[in-house]
Amino acid sequence: MEKRVLGKTGEKLSVVGFGGIVVMNESVESAKKIVARAIERGINYFDVAPSYGDAEEKLGPALKPYRDQVFLACKTMERTKEGAWKELNESLKRLQTDHFDLYQFHAVTTLDEVEAIFSPNGAIEAFLKAKEEGLIRYIGFSAHSEEAALSMLERFDFDTVLFPLNWASWLGKGFGKRLYSKAREKNMGILAIKALAKRRLEEGEEKRWEKCWYHPVDDFEEASMALRFTLSLPVTAAVSPSHQEFLWWMCQIVENQGTKISEEELQILKEKAQKLTPVFPLDHS
Repeated sequence: MEKRVLGKTGEKLSVVGFGGIVVMNESVESAKKIVARAIERGINYFDVAPSYGDAEEKLGPALKPYRDQVFLACKTMERTKEGAWKELNESLKRLQTDHFDLYQFHAVTTLDEVEAIFSPNGAIEAFLKAKEEGLIRYIGFSAHSEEAALSMLERFDFDTVLFPLNWASWLGKGFGKRLYSKAREKNMGILAIKALAKRRLEEGEEKRWEKCWYHPVDDFEEASMALRFTLSLPVTAAVSPSHQEFLWWMCQIVENQGTKISEEELQILKEKAQKLTPVFPLDHS
């Protein structure tokens, strides 16, 4: 499994990240097997959040034997100092660890949220206190809006950004390009989500993948191009979507096909992107 350096942190992460939602609703035994298999495949980057159902409770015991070998990232949707501090400590308990390698503001979408995070008694104060006390090592954020993400970058020297870097959104709408170049300028660690997203679900459309709120790329060849598109950008890693099938596909693609994409494949994706309603930008971004 290829590893890349995470911006200015110097940490080396596997290019495939383990999305914690993969173990949501799994039995404890099944979660342990999935995590052990991921470790065997060379994955050392795990990302989870309290909003992923029972994923933290399942990931905690499963990761325990490997905790010192992995880079564990968690997030909070809380925007106040008190709320973030409380949730951080609850997450540490559920994940059976004494620290997070990376703690992130989760899904920052509006400028009001940015304002709240940085206002007096805002969540940034909890993050700084946690870093001082050794509860977290690095500070980052995830965002679903380019405007909110760019605003976050102006307010603080973040270590990482976790952002949708997806072929359909990038090639179809140019979504992510501004944020991406700004983050590179700052030598931040750039982590990608939604590499395997394809399009929004249509109204009334039945979900094929219950833990996915969009329609993913569920054809292996297309998934291979999608993932290699994202990993051909200077990102550190792409986090897997919600079902383990996709996680193993991602491992297989990287192991057998590498992380580069050809001009010809890029053209194919460009043509496909023109015919889709991509997941991002969201209507309010």
